[in-house]
Amino acid sequence: MTRIKICGITNMDDAQAAVECGAHALGFVFAPSTRQIAPAEAGAIVRALPPFITAVAVVVDEPVELLRQKLEASGCHAVQLHGVESPDYINRFDMWRTMGLGRWRVIKAFRVAEADDLRRLPRYVRADAFLLDSHVPGKAGGTGVAFDWELAREAAQTGKPIIVAGGVNPDNVGAALEAARPYAVDVSSGVEAAPGEKDVGLMREFVRAVREFDARQG
Repeated sequence: MTRIKICGITNMDDAQAAVECGAHALGFVFAPSTRQIAPAEAGAIVRALPPFITAVAVVVDEPVELLRQKLEASGCHAVQLHGVESPDYINRFDMWRTMGLGRWRVIKAFRVAEADDLRRLPRYVRADAFLLDSHVPGKAGGTGVAFDWELAREAAQTGKPIIVAGGVNPDNVGAALEAARPYAVDVSSGVEAAPGEKDVGLMREFVRAVREFDARQG
């Protein structure tokens, strides 16, 4: 079954609606963005989530110790690194686990435009999953622009779960899944009424389209 992450959650109503529609994970953007939310505000939402829903903190080149404070304040279960963080940056999470300071799962995001962009992935062996997003100059994510989804199949050769983001919406997510065959899809602007404001109807349609694809696969 394809997992679904709805990103850019900014309020309790949208979080609850996303869960009711069938999302497995919610993304909370801590980096500067029209969808930014404070860790403490995210924490109030995370504490109200039902069991088995994963809360993901989305950050861009955050100083690592400050990031740990934000993760603790928010109660997020995983972190999505959407900047140019180094492989050594991810090693810090292993150290925290060893020291009993936190066991956050790490998703490393990459902006891709062509196959050569995938050469960086094997350097991040400590990441738990890779997220592929569109490469738009000056934008870290949330652009609503699609990339060549078939690149996700090549990325899967790393052995890591692959998450496809960038430009997916209810109308094209079936095609994205057919081309990419990823572990999960990540949607933000594709299910919004406005930046930071989710559209319940679009979220419902998005989840339905993913489930229809899964059903066709048997």
